Amino acid sequence: MCKSVRVFLLVIIDVILVNFALYGSLLLRFDGIIPLQYMESYQELTVIFTPIFICSFLYFGLYNRLWKYASIGELLAVFYAVTVSSLINISLAYFVIRGSGLPLPRTVLLLNWVLNIFFIGGSRLIWRLLRDRTLRFNNSGEGEPTLIVGAGDTGVMVVKELQRHYNGELCIVGFVDDDLNKQKAQILGISVLGTIKSIPELIIEMDIQEVILAIPSMEGAEIRKIVDLCQKTDVKIRILPGVYDLVEENVTVNHIREVQVEDLLGRDPIKADLEAISGYLHGQVVLVTGAGGSIGSELCRQIMQFVPRQLLLLDVCENNVYDIEMELREADPAIEIIPLVKDVRDKEAIENVFDKYHPQVIFHAAAHKHVPLMEANPEEAIKNNVRGTYNVASIANQYSSKKFVLISTDKAVNPTSVMGASKRLAEMVIQYMDIASETNYVAVRFGNVLDSRGSVIPLFKKQIASGGPVTVTHPEMVRYFMTIPEAVELVIQAGSLAKGGEIFVLDMGEPVKILDLANSLIKLSGFKPGKDIEIAFTGIRPGEKLYEELLTAAEGVNATSHTRIFVAKPNGLNFKLIEELIHNINNKILPKDYIETERIIKKFIPNFHYFQVKEVDKDKLNQLSS
Repeated sequence: MCKSVRVFLLVIIDVILVNFALYGSLLLRFDGIIPLQYMESYQELTVIFTPIFICSFLYFGLYNRLWKYASIGELLAVFYAVTVSSLINISLAYFVIRGSGLPLPRTVLLLNWVLNIFFIGGSRLIWRLLRDRTLRFNNSGEGEPTLIVGAGDTGVMVVKELQRHYNGELCIVGFVDDDLNKQKAQILGISVLGTIKSIPELIIEMDIQEVILAIPSMEGAEIRKIVDLCQKTDVKIRILPGVYDLVEENVTVNHIREVQVEDLLGRDPIKADLEAISGYLHGQVVLVTGAGGSIGSELCRQIMQFVPRQLLLLDVCENNVYDIEMELREADPAIEIIPLVKDVRDKEAIENVFDKYHPQVIFHAAAHKHVPLMEANPEEAIKNNVRGTYNVASIANQYSSKKFVLISTDKAVNPTSVMGASKRLAEMVIQYMDIASETNYVAVRFGNVLDSRGSVIPLFKKQIASGGPVTVTHPEMVRYFMTIPEAVELVIQAGSLAKGGEIFVLDMGEPVKILDLANSLIKLSGFKPGKDIEIAFTGIRPGEKLYEELLTAAEGVNATSHTRIFVAKPNGLNFKLIEELIHNINNKILPKDYIETERIIKKFIPNFHYFQVKEVDKDKLNQLSS
């Protein structure tokens, strides 16, 4: 039914109900026999009262509401609309209108107010009640047996949404919830059947085909636990998004989705107050190096939200620049996008960029990041990650840029890889630069990024799609993880907190075992680990550690205004060594092989040793995993 027809019908119904309310008030006041004089008053007043009621209903929006969702808010609107119109009508009846009939008794007008609230409000709720009765959920055994995890407000809303959209297709057999006060209770006619631990038994006992997680505040560790419980069977699992995605309890079935790897993180997703802290981007010329990479491209997307004057996209790969440029131009054609195919190792080219555009804020994401590749090409890590960083940082100082934010990594802490060591040297360079510059230089360290190019998740997905095996280097390998958007939020947040020289780190919760991640991803893909998809252990790759750290023992942390972001305490810099390194960079005295690379790194990190590849004892790895 179109809106205009629905509004017309509601107005007709309200006209009838308003007149009936006034007539009913007279009947009640005079015990069913209305004197003729008052009937004349009724006939005169109803012509005035009715349009006033309808106008008041229009003013209070009674015809713009979806009454199939009627609740307290809608009833309050009815109360206000009837009260205001009744007060107007009473004023007219006693002080303005003088007809042939007798003035209506005050009790009639009071009864008229009560009956109007009853009739108008009741007419709206009747549709809601009839609809709810019609949509009372299918629990007859027909449809797919479904279990709801969480019997709180969100679980109730999920059931109501499923009633509206999937009645007959699903059969909600019950809730599970760890709240002992809810056990054996009934909600919307559906029983709470037990706690989360009872899920496997209920799946078997009631032949459950689908489990829906409806606890938005649930942490990743708990989600992993439920996924493991459910996936001992072939049940399908779906989830409602995290609490940050729920606005004023506005839940729809469109929010319910398959469980994803991000849900299994050992912490809640980071949420930065970007609106409050990103004023330093609005109206500025912003340069992003490595703009076509996973982190760089997401930086560009989020920076666009704050309307920079110009956004400079710099990357050595022309295809990457083209892709992100086209995406951003389509997203907001009003913002000036400047595509730049440049190499950060080419100091002259970078200087030309600064001379022409004078960027005020720089996010330096350009880097070689693949650990095994840099072990095979160690001199390139120094050239790109150290020399490239110094080139951009020194020119930023030369052109008086306001902020320079270096994207670093947890692999820079006590590095065992050339890549990690090169990023640690880059951190030292910008800390040194900050001392003598008006530009604020900071670095941001974070762990592995889910779904970034070359990371473990895309590799696992590709291996699963091809039938396996999924390759894990070591059964005890653990890593910190974060999503690309929250990594970028942290970077932008760090830029606002920067006073100069800081290394910001993120409280990333508990590390995740790579083997557990592989098992979970296989299960989420609908397969059984070890049966449908094998897991093969390949041994630690060159430069890898079994676990990563976010801080050195000497650094420690201080708190910031963001509860999940910390700043490493200043650690002594060897100025003489850094100046020697910068001198060599300026004079293009760079390493040519792994021997020279190791020599440079060991000056700054004495305990560093270039990784020597050893034969992998696969039998021993398999014993560890079992």
